[in-house]
Amino acid sequence: MTHNIILDVDTGIDDAMAIMFAARHPQVAIKAISCVAGNTSVDRVGENTLRVLDLIHAPDIPVAIGARRPLIEEARSASEVHGESGLGSVSLPPSRRKLDDRGAIELLHSTLMSSDQPITIVALAPQTNIALLLRTYPEVVDHIERIVFMGGAVGIGNATAAAEFNVWHDPEAAHIVLNSGVPLTMYGLDVFFQVRASDKQIEDLQQSGDPVAHALGELLGFEAVDEATGQPWSNPIIGDAGAVCALVAPELFTFETHPTQVELAPGIGRGQTLVDRRAVQVDYDREPWPDVQITVGCRPEDVLELFLGTVLHRP
Repeated sequence: MTHNIILDVDTGIDDAMAIMFAARHPQVAIKAISCVAGNTSVDRVGENTLRVLDLIHAPDIPVAIGARRPLIEEARSASEVHGESGLGSVSLPPSRRKLDDRGAIELLHSTLMSSDQPITIVALAPQTNIALLLRTYPEVVDHIERIVFMGGAVGIGNATAAAEFNVWHDPEAAHIVLNSGVPLTMYGLDVFFQVRASDKQIEDLQQSGDPVAHALGELLGFEAVDEATGQPWSNPIIGDAGAVCALVAPELFTFETHPTQVELAPGIGRGQTLVDRRAVQVDYDREPWPDVQITVGCRPEDVLELFLGTVLHRP
């Protein structure tokens, strides 16, 4: 089975790994990539995306620049996690590939409407582009197989105590996507942090003479500096790439379906994903919430093996 997908990215460290995995998986066909402000500026996202495609010798894939900021608030980067370039310590040469001059929303619309079968959108970033697409061209809903999004959490957040970064960055966009009527799979923080490489695996990758393996080791092993303490820290997870793994190998993951909504009100809970896991859901003044397939668990070692084997072309 071939999964025809559109990637929506804010190419930082783990988006880069997701692109590498998707482009090298034999059952994934990337039809387009849209870029949005998030981990870094949208212009940097576009350049990072093209450079990663060069690194893995990907075929020509249309890549377009999208929203430069959320629907309401200003853009906020995650350079403290991904470094100033967005790719940590990895330095890749400038790409000769050209960005699609139609822009992200027109590229997404054209790709979906011209396809003879529905396409899955894998959204690994703030969902501003997807929300703008759905509002501008509501007819695309019938041409979307599913939206798999990295975002949200059943439990604690990371941008705040309650909210995950991608949803927190543009809660209104996430709300539009959640209430679009498109089938949804949420790959949130509850599994995001589970799939991680060991120090030995990272060291072996970093010492490899293969450019892809070496770059992967540098991405996984990047040490950021804690702004509060000045101390280095690292988080050797595959992150966003896990959402693509969940699409192609759902047997390695555990899913539950629950009514889900996003908190939009100002305050400490803004951007929180509210996942109603109660056995009996009674709220007398509440409109029905959309049912979302929630990724609640995985087999971390098997997912990591799938990821590394695919990116490194291991048999």
